[in-house]
Order: sequence, then structure tokens, then C-alpha cells
Amino acid sequence: MSILNADLHCHSVVSDGTMTPEDLAARAAANGVELWALTDHDEIGGQHRAAAAARQHGMKYLTGTEISVTFAGATVHIVGLGFDPDDAAMRQGLADTRGGRGARAMEMADQLAKVGIKDAYEGALRYVGNPELVSRTHFARFLVETGVCKETSEVFRKYLTEGKPGYVPHRWASLGPAVQWITEAGGMAVIAHPARYKFTANEEYALFTEFKAHGGRGVEVVTGSHTAAEAVKYAETAREFGLAASRGSDFHSPDESHTDLGLLPYLPGELTPVWELLADRVR
Repeated sequence: MSILNADLHCHSVVSDGTMTPEDLAARAAANGVELWALTDHDEIGGQHRAAAAARQHGMKYLTGTEISVTFAGATVHIVGLGFDPDDAAMRQGLADTRGGRGARAMEMADQLAKVGIKDAYEGALRYVGNPELVSRTHFARFLVETGVCKETSEVFRKYLTEGKPGYVPHRWASLGPAVQWITEAGGMAVIAHPARYKFTANEEYALFTEFKAHGGRGVEVVTGSHTAAEAVKYAETAREFGLAASRGSDFHSPDESHTDLGLLPYLPGELTPVWELLADRVR
């Protein structure tokens, strides 16, 4: 089961990706993906389209989303897999989480205007498939388009991050409710790309302890932003906390993502893959 080519983390135009669910499905299938999930940020509006496209290309499918939560003063992402996409409580929780993004985007644009970058809000909106989900990524694409930066990675070195122009924190959902929405809708909660959070050892231990106490059951071990050493580290963390292991590229765009759909290393064989525990939720 560990050598299954599963890609359970990617984004479409429904949130901050650049491809439609249908085009993502075609790309995943062309790269040999056997089990796929679309995990748009705080949104499940593309799930039925993605599932239908997966079937068309002969792939198995798990429903997915990536929920933004605030933990220890930082933003942490929790991937949900295998839930009922029509669950009313989950849909309402995600709608509430999306609610603050518009005001945050306006404040980000105001900050950028103060350093001479005009009309950033209107520019970011040109890249938004879903106006409820305007994000830093959309602003970054505008800054590249207008020549302020050469690529999005440069944007995030100079702007939109803590201590830089355009950074505005947002209060997301809390960890407990986010895990609850996923599990009560029949799915599994997974900590996304844990190496990205830069927590202290004590903060990270608290995250995993609290996550499991709320009913979380998985962690991304192999993902597009993890080095080989980080994959080894979080494989050990999965064993320590008794969590299943997930695998996902976090693909957003052919021009921006370092790892393409389906082209990740396989999971270490001694771990329990999340899809083994979600076999009855695979479409």
C-alpha cells in the first residue's frame, strides 16, 4: 500500500491554484497518479467536479480540503480527506472561515500602496477564481505580472510575510472545530506539511498532542515542501503519535510549484498510509 501513487494535496482555481479541477485530474492521471484528492483552501466547491474528472481518467478519488487554523499564534493547515462534501456543518464552518479574507485583502492592498504599489487589490482579483478566497498567492501573481518581482518566491521574501509590507495576519478557525468538522463529516484530519511551521520543539509537540486529542489521525510525511530529511523526521513523528501517513505534492501551478502532481517519493513502508484507513471512503 505504501507504493501506491497517491497525491492527496493540490489546489485548483476554486482557491489559489491556476488550473481547473478537470485539468488537474488530467495532469495527475498523465503523471501516473492512482488515487487523487483536490484540497482547495477552506473550500469544497470543486469536489463533485474533481470526483467526476477522476473517474473519467480512471483514478480513484478521495474528497479533500485544506483548512486554515490558528495555533500558537501561527497559521497551520489541516487537510481533510474522505468526508461527505455535502455535510451541512462542514460547509458552514468553511464559509465562516472564508469570511474574513476580503477585509484582510483590502488591508494588504493598503499596506502595499504605502510603499508605492498601487491598485494591488484590483490586480489580485484578476487572478481569483473565487472572490471569497482572495489570498497572498493572488497578490504575489499580481506583483510578478507588474514587474515588482521576478517570481512568486521573491515576492514572499520581500512582501506579504511577517515584518514585510503587505503582511496582515488573519484569525482563522481553531484547531478543535476544524478537526471536528472533518471527522463528523466522516473524514480524516491530517496535519499538512508540518516542517513549514517553524515551531519550537515544545510548540510542535503541543500541536501534535492537541491535534490527536481532538481526533486528528494523520500527518503529511511526504509532501512538496519537505526535504528527504524532513520526511524521515515526520515519519518518526507519525510513529511516535500513532498517526497515519499522507503524501501530497501541494501543487498549485505548472509555473510556480516545485513538485508536480504524482512525482513525489513514495511513503516509507513501515508507516500506515491514510488511504488504508479510508478505503471505504474512496470513490
